[in-house]
Amino acid sequence: MATATAADTPVEVTPDEPTPEVPDTGPPQETRFRAVLLGVLAVVLVISGALAVHLGSSRQVWPFPAAADQAQADRETVMAQTQQFVLRLNTYGPSMLDAQGQMPEYRSRVKAVITPKFAVSFDRSVAIAEQSVKGYGLHRTCAVFATGVELLDSDTAQVLVAGSFSQTARDRAGKEVPTGEPAPFRLRVSLDKIDGRWLVDDYQPVTSS
Repeated sequence: MATATAADTPVEVTPDEPTPEVPDTGPPQETRFRAVLLGVLAVVLVISGALAVHLGSSRQVWPFPAAADQAQADRETVMAQTQQFVLRLNTYGPSMLDAQGQMPEYRSRVKAVITPKFAVSFDRSVAIAEQSVKGYGLHRTCAVFATGVELLDSDTAQVLVAGSFSQTARDRAGKEVPTGEPAPFRLRVSLDKIDGRWLVDDYQPVTSS
């Protein structure tokens, strides 16, 4: 009896099924959301930084504190006011005399930079200068070499100032001649802040120790 071999057995061939394609969906939704969020945050930080710099420069609160700016402004003001006081106090001469033998322009210039309290004592002493100008033709000029703040708070200050003044007077022939060499001085000037203005309240000579 014949036996069937493998070659005799019919073989059913099934075509290969195609492999299903996986769609390219990109990064997962959660990863994409995080990337978008980081981008938004970065833009917000850049805008916030630019806005802070703009506000700081326009309102003068960035990057320096307002208190520091005010202190520096006060230092400059008290030094300038001290210099003006010393120059005005030590600059006068015959051209300032009026018909009554007084110097009203000199008085008003000095009073513009001193406190009302100091003005009382100034009025008592200015007559001596007026008499010297009227009787001897005294002419005084002044030079300021340096100023420096010694003490400063919100409404009081002390400033050191150095300079010299020169004088001339009439001799017997009526000629204007120097009365001596320029006289150096060092003063400690006290100032008060009144109604927002720095005014000189007193001064004293500084003696070498």
